[in-house]
Amino acid sequence: MARKTKRQRKAQPALPRGTSDRDKAIDALMALLAEHSFEEIGLAEVAGRAGLKLSQLRAEFGSTLAIFAGHMKDIDRAVLAGGDADKGFEDLAEEPARERLFDVLMRRLEALAPYKEAVRSVMRSARRNPGLCFALNAMAVRSQRWMLEAAGIGASGPRGALRAQGAALMFARVLAVWVDDDEPGLDRTMAALDRGLASAERWVGFLDDLCAIPKCILRGPRRRRRARDEEEAEAA
Repeated sequence: MARKTKRQRKAQPALPRGTSDRDKAIDALMALLAEHSFEEIGLAEVAGRAGLKLSQLRAEFGSTLAIFAGHMKDIDRAVLAGGDADKGFEDLAEEPARERLFDVLMRRLEALAPYKEAVRSVMRSARRNPGLCFALNAMAVRSQRWMLEAAGIGASGPRGALRAQGAALMFARVLAVWVDDDEPGLDRTMAALDRGLASAERWVGFLDDLCAIPKCILRGPRRRRRARDEEEAEAA
């Protein structure tokens, strides 16, 4: 059965944006994505929806993909701000790592809620377009590094990179459930996230063992070299 978090889940309004050209462009792209596939949207369409000249749009972004990356960055910032502007994620400090990441990722889904149709559209396009899929994966990995750090889970170094990639793949599977989950409590989504985190815990355990292998491999030659040096010293 899906786990309930301590916080009351509720629908969130769209991200509060200013009136800058950057914000107008991002809002325009997300609105267009709710109506069209990613590959159908050109920069001229974005500029027109945003009420900008192409020169103004170019001053902010170089491509529609860059505009979408700007949106993902805004989502990251909304999640990292947390529910309390002063305490951030201090309310999760005493929770196990899995619980902390569960809550952080549920906050991410809350921030994404106003853009569900746009997310559905992008995911559909990514299944048809390998290049877009790879680009979105790179963005997702970058975002998940921040989510892991927010949950107090290390995301630096080779091990952190693998954790972030695993989290990105896991969250993509959760999103596939979430876009079709219309229940207010998001029970199916939370169940999918719970299963994904359980699998991730097993993966991290395997990863810890795997990362120890190079140390063992290096330790062997050192032992043999030390033994050989001792033998040569005795012979002398």
